[in-house]
Amino acid sequence: MDLVEVAPTARPPVCKIMDYGKWRYQQQKKEDKSRASSRGGRLKMLNIDTIRIGDHDLQIKINHARDFLKEGNKVQFTLRFKGREMAHLDLGRDLMNKVKTELWPVSKVERDAKMEGRRMTLVLQPDHKAPGAKMPQPQAGIAPRGAGAMTAGAGLNIPPRVGTGAGTGAPAGAGTAAPSVSPPRPAASSAPVAPRPAPSVAPAAPRQSPAPVQR
Repeated sequence: MDLVEVAPTARPPVCKIMDYGKWRYQQQKKEDKSRASSRGGRLKMLNIDTIRIGDHDLQIKINHARDFLKEGNKVQFTLRFKGREMAHLDLGRDLMNKVKTELWPVSKVERDAKMEGRRMTLVLQPDHKAPGAKMPQPQAGIAPRGAGAMTAGAGLNIPPRVGTGAGTGAPAGAGTAAPSVSPPRPAASSAPVAPRPAPSVAPAAPRQSPAPVQR
């Protein structure tokens, strides 16, 4: 045990009997914690140069991001696409989804992955979850956005075109084709039809023999 002066400016000075090594260790921890909190609130940049990054290299960047988030800093991942890699944006989104899954216990998405020219950026902010918390899974059975939406003219009772499935949400050719409706014919009149009068023919005049000629 040591006799440590804890209040040298007091009159009389205050001393305390304690373990000086333990007290010094606790003071050092408080200073480190206050220094870390003063460094928090900054935006840290982590660059990924290609979608073909190895798993080990990606894990190193994820570990750096986890340390930054625990200190209270935001982290921005920037994925660069080179040459023909622009044709494989789905691989970039899969890589960003892996980053979000790995860092979910200590972060939440501030700005989801989106393209900016030839770069895809993702911004995460600190959000420490409770121990044992599980990442929410997407609910099954939910129709994608826009599915089942009413089409133009759905409220006008217009029959769908045969084989297109329009207005029913079914693919082309699915289901029973709607029969074509022809306009109704006018009903025949039940009144008797009067017969047409026969044309009148005048009798032919008798032929007169020619008069004899006198010489």
